[in-house]
Amino acid sequence: MASPRSIRFDNGVTERLASYVARHPGRSSSSVAAQLVDEGLRAEEHPGVIFRDGPIGRRATLVGGPDVWQVVQALRSARTAEPELDENAVLALISGNTGVAPRLVRTAVDYWAAYPLEIEALLEHADRAAAERERANERRRGLLGA
Repeated sequence: MASPRSIRFDNGVTERLASYVARHPGRSSSSVAAQLVDEGLRAEEHPGVIFRDGPIGRRATLVGGPDVWQVVQALRSARTAEPELDENAVLALISGNTGVAPRLVRTAVDYWAAYPLEIEALLEHADRAAAERERANERRRGLLGA
């Protein structure tokens, strides 16, 4: 449950916050400030994680790399395909396949471990979207005979 807090911002911060809110209809200054403070604290807890807006909404992303959920998805795939790999080998495999440094792969795992519901929701969304794309492709093949 949210509890009210009184926070004073410098004028420049207040102006940037108002500008952000104006570009995001339906959001309040309070909800945006709370979100950005939460994200800032999460980024502080997990150096290498930042937050970006995109087609599926705002999500945790690795600096200069993919979304955290994408790294977790790749790790699960690798673990399923090669369950005998030890931790260092699976980190090296993912790093080699994605170009993401092993330390950032570990950062993604640590973020997922701390915020599993957030990342699992994104993984479920990706699975649903992939299944729908496959159904659409099957319908096209059925109609076109290809």
